[in-house]
Amino acid sequence: MTAPAITGLGVALPPSTAQDELWDGYFSRHYDGSRRGLARRIFANSGVTTRHAAVSPLIEDVSEWSTERRMRRYQTEIMPLGKAAISRALADAGLAAGDLGLFAVCSCTGYATPGADILLARDMGMSPSVQRLVVGHMGCYAALPGLGAVSDFVAARGRPALLLCAELTSLHLQPPGSRTDVQQIVSHALFSDAAVAVVVTDSPSGYAVREVAAITDTSTADHMTWEISDQGFRMGLSPRVPAVLATHVRGLVEQVLARHGRSIADVDGWAVHPGGPKILDVVQEQLELPAAALAESRSVLAVHGNCSSPTVLLVLDELRRRPVPPRLTVMLAFGPGLTLYITLLEGSTLGA
Repeated sequence: MTAPAITGLGVALPPSTAQDELWDGYFSRHYDGSRRGLARRIFANSGVTTRHAAVSPLIEDVSEWSTERRMRRYQTEIMPLGKAAISRALADAGLAAGDLGLFAVCSCTGYATPGADILLARDMGMSPSVQRLVVGHMGCYAALPGLGAVSDFVAARGRPALLLCAELTSLHLQPPGSRTDVQQIVSHALFSDAAVAVVVTDSPSGYAVREVAAITDTSTADHMTWEISDQGFRMGLSPRVPAVLATHVRGLVEQVLARHGRSIADVDGWAVHPGGPKILDVVQEQLELPAAALAESRSVLAVHGNCSSPTVLLVLDELRRRPVPPRLTVMLAFGPGLTLYITLLEGSTLGA
């Protein structure tokens, strides 16, 4: 039986702004007193040079908005991004929206009913019988369980599926009362907006999805949080996260590869979610990888920032644009739980 495979990928991004411009034009005033110098260092050492924002603080300050107002804006802004990513992924796969049997949406930055899944299915011309799945509040690793779900659908039903990961982190700029919180400074320095869609079919071409696996260390559940407040969603990001990843990442990678008769040395493509520079440093060190192995992950962090769930798919998009795309790819993403997700892909015929 042919394994489900990623046969199309589409990216949509809101306007980009330089990190230095964001600092000089807004965040240098958001922090005052003793925290300003610390915040400046965090921004400078974030590994980010440009970021995307559907709602830029240089134009519109949402930090005092209510959660209701942010959610209404989410519905407005997510639609054009989602449509563009879906259209590009379908064109890349050579399919029409009406061909889809399942449409899944991953997002942790906005909620409403009827949601983006219903409205996008309607506007994109998907069949009234298309099945829909919404994956919410899983955070930065959501693309991988989402990919597992659509792959299982394709394997069971033999029909194409599409996964959309779309996040608007810019809507969750926190108010001045939280500006001295170091975790909020880190969040404000890293996060960005993006939408990425992937089409999965039972085609023998593309990137075959060989396995999706995970490990969750619930003893560290408080290390990464995403809490709904009266003024948007508030990030909690412990500096101990890299140490937890260091404990688990090599064992998880080796176990999955061993089940397929492979080792770390056989992997020629690494799509690692760039949660921040220290995350990438830990993965590189624990897996004993050369610097070049994570070049695409570091490039995505620099050019796009941390876009939450779409980010690891942005790295995959970079990998497929190599002159010689990888044959065996490991995707790694991390998030609340504390959870590590891994996906093993094989093949390199996905067009760019």
